[in-house]
Amino acid sequence: MTNSTQVPTSSPIDAGAAEHATHRIAGHHEPVIDCFTLLDHRTRARTIAAAGAPPGRYLSVERGDETLLIALERAITHIGRGLIADVRLADVQVSRRHAIIALRGDGARVLDDRSSNGTFLNGRPVTTAYLSDGDVLRCGRVVLRYVEIAPRRRAEPRLRMALGRRARRGVAESPADPYTARVSQ
Repeated sequence: MTNSTQVPTSSPIDAGAAEHATHRIAGHHEPVIDCFTLLDHRTRARTIAAAGAPPGRYLSVERGDETLLIALERAITHIGRGLIADVRLADVQVSRRHAIIALRGDGARVLDDRSSNGTFLNGRPVTTAYLSDGDVLRCGRVVLRYVEIAPRRRAEPRLRMALGRRARRGVAESPADPYTARVSQ
């Protein structure tokens, strides 16, 4: 019994160009902007509305027109598809241990946890990088935004200024009005 197959001599799409344009993700796997559906039930339960969020550091996901935040409460937050991940993503393009977000006194950093498809920060592949407010993080097809909400400042007390001049010690105060100067003498 002989099986024969014909191998195409040329591909209709240049594989190198397609891979480069999407950063290692096949052309039919476009990044998902509305990635709330890819969060597992534990991570979904931890989301809060952006409007009522207290000061802190968050990962932002969009659900339709609504922006939801996932609080980064621990010093180290694991992102991935595995059971040990703090932010679990149900996407085949995401590794079980995909990325780590480390919060430190000098800021937050993202580290790629040896993922197979890479971790991207603002469209560029990274191994480790500092995060700034508004940075876009992509793990597989999932797009997350890093958000920092600063504490509200208290209103500074107003400076009180004296309305009248005070006399210095040993110097007599002279009134500015010549009439009152004559009356007081």
